[in-house]
Amino acid sequence: MIQERDIFQQNSLVNKKYLETIKIKDGEIFHLSYHQKRLSTTLGKASFFLKEIITPPKEGLYRCRVVYDANAYTVEYFPYSKRSVKSLKLVYCDAIKYDKKYANRSEIDTLMEQKGECDDILIVKDGLIRDTSIANVAFKQNKQWFTPLSPLLHGTTRQRLFDTGKIKVKDIRVEDLKNFSQIALMNAMIDFDIITNENIREIIC
Repeated sequence: MIQERDIFQQNSLVNKKYLETIKIKDGEIFHLSYHQKRLSTTLGKASFFLKEIITPPKEGLYRCRVVYDANAYTVEYFPYSKRSVKSLKLVYCDAIKYDKKYANRSEIDTLMEQKGECDDILIVKDGLIRDTSIANVAFKQNKQWFTPLSPLLHGTTRQRLFDTGKIKVKDIRVEDLKNFSQIALMNAMIDFDIITNENIREIIC
């Protein structure tokens, strides 16, 4: 299903396309306020409101994909099935930039070509752990979960879990990984998903 609408507004963002991925289950739209806040911050102001353009399917689990710029948007709904991630390949790239949720993910897609036999990549920039290809990350030390202070992308789930005190932030280097016992992935569709392998060395390739 797809719906489109032109928004006649001119500004410097006209040629940039951005993306929001929103969870929908049995007609319920999850955490819409966080997505709206990021959209409004990205454009500088709210050119449109997500609650007015999303018509959620009444049954089933869906990934709602909103692609937008300052002038137009498209809304699509895809049945969702979680992808299994049990291993992560460390991939190093100091040049990558994904500070906004761009629809164009070509840089990340290129890095994914290095994943080998692993399920996903764990991106390292300037010596610091950042994100996987699809999620922010958190690491457990004793009873506390920590997420990188400077991820590639400030995800909505990461922000929500920080706001509620579930996670704290700090710089995490590759050499620090041995100090953690578990890894969790965070995004709008999987929420806070702990990779269940007991030994972190079995997860990181």
